[in-house]
Amino acid sequence: MLLAGLRTAQAEPTKVTITGDSTSIGGKEIFGISVAVLPPPDGKTPEGKSAWQEFADGGVNLARIVPNIGGENYGWTEPGYKLVHDYLDALASAHIYAWLWLGEDIAHFTEKDAAKIEKLKKVVETHRDHPALAFWKGEDEPLWGEMNSKEKGTKQPQTLALPYKMIHQLDPNHPMVVIQAPRGTVQELAAYRNVLDITGADVFPISYPPGGHLANFPNKDISAVGDWTKMMVEAAGGKPVWMTLQVSFSGTATKGKTLRMPTFPEERFMTYDAIINGANTLNYFGGANKLTLNERDAALGYNWTFWERVLKPLLAEINAKSPLADALIAPNSKLPIKVKGEGMELLAREAGKDLFILAASKNPQKTQQVEFSGLPKEIHEGAVLYEEPRKVTAADGTMKDWFAPYDVHVYKFSR
Repeated sequence: MLLAGLRTAQAEPTKVTITGDSTSIGGKEIFGISVAVLPPPDGKTPEGKSAWQEFADGGVNLARIVPNIGGENYGWTEPGYKLVHDYLDALASAHIYAWLWLGEDIAHFTEKDAAKIEKLKKVVETHRDHPALAFWKGEDEPLWGEMNSKEKGTKQPQTLALPYKMIHQLDPNHPMVVIQAPRGTVQELAAYRNVLDITGADVFPISYPPGGHLANFPNKDISAVGDWTKMMVEAAGGKPVWMTLQVSFSGTATKGKTLRMPTFPEERFMTYDAIINGANTLNYFGGANKLTLNERDAALGYNWTFWERVLKPLLAEINAKSPLADALIAPNSKLPIKVKGEGMELLAREAGKDLFILAASKNPQKTQQVEFSGLPKEIHEGAVLYEEPRKVTAADGTMKDWFAPYDVHVYKFSR
């Protein structure tokens, strides 16, 4: 009875279009800002406001939903279907779009698994027309899963191929997202390219000791986010890349572990490090992990303290109302802009008559003055966004500025 009710309640589906590494929802190109591990469907802020309206007002336009809550994993049972439907309705009320996880059991299988084929078909047919649905989330961290599996071959690309094919046959409006762990080589990750529409990685470097999530990866610092973003862009072969950043994760928010969460400067650096290196969407993971919640937030099922102190002010810099909004969906500039300095990286974008430069220092120790070159010679003065009233000056296509360790500056030049 429940499933029939869900189907009849649905409206026109939302259509998602991918062109190269750009993503449009309902015909509007977006830079995605997502949250995952969520408050309950009827969640409220400490002030009594709808959690979803608070997220939307802060710039969140995506949310990852699963059929479990508060440690209770319903799977695709009747309570699981109801929970997902409640989440979809709540997201729709705030104009936030969902990426819906298929679940471990139906994200990989072959033609021999008749029961899984039917189960996936029912999941897709039940939810595909809901206006809040925008993406399907496929297998979670499949390469790492394959590396750790006692039964080799269960999470190789060929076992993700049939679910991917079925998704596109049953629901041509909503692409498939497959997120990897920070494991393997570009070549190994690229092997999954044909069984996904969007890829990316979970990178959680902040822990005691540092870099526990990064295994044998040589860089254990927060700049590993940019390193892995660059690797995923190469592995994606021109498809969109979504990077999942840390609010909290099992390596620190589990009994017996020492809890550690990002500070605002750390989260800000990781955010821009991902953007500079090619991320099209950022997913902030772990906001409702129980061991991160103080007494006030535990009663509400979400870490509103972290939201207030870190995420909300950070998202104000990159959301659709921010000064950067147009630049975040613009193509990379072809201007020959470079920066000279140890561990420096930059991204240049042009939007209308404005030139934006996002620059970050990956150097963990050195405060340095760096030099930018290749700027248009008609540019003489620029604003340093989010550091007002500070400005920088340029002459003959060059400018200098100071960077502390893991510092980020965002420049805007108007022509």
